[in-house]
Amino acid sequence: MQPFAGAELSLTQAKAPRSPVYTQFTATLEEAIENAGLVEGATISFHHHLRNGDDVMRQVLEACQTLGLSDLHIAPSSLFPCHGALIPFLEDGTVTKITTSYMNGPLADAVRSGELRNPAVLQSHGGRAYAIESGALAIDVAFIGAPAVDRSGNLTGSTGPEACGPLGYAMVDAGHAKHVVAVTDFVAETLPRICIPATQVDQIVQVASIGSSAQIVSGTTARPPSEKGRRIADLTAQLIEASDLLQDGFSFQTGAGATSLAVAKSLAPIMTARGVVGGFAAGGITGPLVQMHRDGLFRELWDVQAFDLEAVQSYCEDAAHNAMSASLYASPAQEPAIANRLDVMILGAAEVDTSFNVNVTQASDGRIIGGSGGHADTAAGAKLPIVTTTLTAGGFPKLVSNLTCQTTPGNTIGAVVTEAGMAIHPSRPELEAKARRMGLPVMTMQDLHTLSTTNHSETPQEQNQGRIVVVCEYRDGQVIDIIRA
Repeated sequence: MQPFAGAELSLTQAKAPRSPVYTQFTATLEEAIENAGLVEGATISFHHHLRNGDDVMRQVLEACQTLGLSDLHIAPSSLFPCHGALIPFLEDGTVTKITTSYMNGPLADAVRSGELRNPAVLQSHGGRAYAIESGALAIDVAFIGAPAVDRSGNLTGSTGPEACGPLGYAMVDAGHAKHVVAVTDFVAETLPRICIPATQVDQIVQVASIGSSAQIVSGTTARPPSEKGRRIADLTAQLIEASDLLQDGFSFQTGAGATSLAVAKSLAPIMTARGVVGGFAAGGITGPLVQMHRDGLFRELWDVQAFDLEAVQSYCEDAAHNAMSASLYASPAQEPAIANRLDVMILGAAEVDTSFNVNVTQASDGRIIGGSGGHADTAAGAKLPIVTTTLTAGGFPKLVSNLTCQTTPGNTIGAVVTEAGMAIHPSRPELEAKARRMGLPVMTMQDLHTLSTTNHSETPQEQNQGRIVVVCEYRDGQVIDIIRA
């Protein structure tokens, strides 16, 4: 398929703001759900800023179950292993539809095995924001886990016992849902920063706990890079140096993978040696990017979610650490989106084929291990999107002939870097020439595929004939792939 070209997208207006005096503090989740007028078959949304520490979704769905609500469509921005607690709600029909940008863990396994009555929809982060803004994904009630609220009804992720940083994904939900319920475990007299204003909040419910911010650092973000990963990071930093992009005002983002994060550490001394001061680093912000900002290598940070507690603290204390909504981050309908202003984006991969197409959604054994998140959005928007990956993992090649599932089109990828060398997309001959002049190990994708498959057999691609359990959308809403049971 062709990547999104920018045509035919239009947005609806956000709901009209109300005076903060009408924000209601409600005693229980059940009462809040009844006040919101939630009915069978409704669409309710959640955010994932607590990542694997979230407990708001479970509590809300338990209250819905108690009230006898069923056939609900949940639209969380992402799902993690902790959301295995939702499987009983799939089994009893409380939840029959899921739309999200990312899922892994037991709930993803349950979806893969067909326990959800309707196919789940996997969007990109920018695609989700656009779907909400355009009305394609109409939210009846948004439940927003808020680490802190004030008496006026303003919400923040900057403080509180479970502070999580910016509430960038929830900002879009709050601006467009028919009704907004904030769920919190901390009420403050004042807030250091406001993520969502009281004018967008209908009710606030205080619960014993919204979850654990200690679980924000999870999955690939929690793992240090391997020796191969460090080699890849060094080569990637050298490729960035070889491009014409490493100049004052340089903009940069890394993914959440261990190798992607290591690229920031490898790039820092190069920027220092060259005297380059970047304009901004962006994305899900991490400790390495915070440190580069503190060292004067980037003037600003633009943050849709914090990936670790160092980033959470930075957002609370540093005025140059800016929050951004998922729409400002990556909506395909927003020309000035931060994704479109990136010079370099560092991406991970589960698989890459010889046409540079990338899979970060499904493992070769069929398990659902993620989803696009911001992968396809930033690949389409950045001037130089670089995929970093080892040649093999678990005894199987990662450079393959055919993807298990397509997430990101190859014509949006600039280069692929492995521990053995790098391949530059054929559409970028000038970059390839510069990399070769620097003495970097440039190869073809076919060369990398050969190295990847030497002594490692490709996993046979099973052609499942079961019903469709997941529909994977590209950022413009087009179907890019499907997953069958």
